[in-house]
Amino acid sequence: MVENNPLIDPGRGILPGNEINICALDEKDTALFTSLRQFVWVQGEPLPLIYEIENEIYTKHGINLPVLKHLEAIGLISLESAGYVKRKFGQHTRLFYYGRSTKIRFSQAADNQLDLGHVLLTDWGKALAAIYNAKPNQEFYEYVIEKWFRQGMVVSSILARS
Repeated sequence: MVENNPLIDPGRGILPGNEINICALDEKDTALFTSLRQFVWVQGEPLPLIYEIENEIYTKHGINLPVLKHLEAIGLISLESAGYVKRKFGQHTRLFYYGRSTKIRFSQAADNQLDLGHVLLTDWGKALAAIYNAKPNQEFYEYVIEKWFRQGMVVSSILARS
């Protein structure tokens, strides 16, 4: 994700004035952010897809409303109860989950939108997302695919060969 990070130049590292104070996160905050990281897809930028905040898919991994409010208070995320939407998609787009490409075909030819859920990463959160990694969560991946399917999108992924 470094190539799409607004604070990091792939050739030079962290841009001047945007140094990341990793020490600013204590052990608890690091664990919370790492847990949040498993819910991040990429579509030009890292996008945490937190749809139903109190859904077990999130809560069993320690992500709930108080945790999200805490991550917002320390400047890693932006939390919006009404949710965020990414607009102006053509009929097709691709998102990536841990390198796995997923193609979405919307029902309309143009002016489509994708519900992003209630959380966006701040610039600092995006920079840290490139550093802190978590393991992919297959159950979450399937949850998102099912959600998009129920919204009328045609979703396809390339399966890795065994």
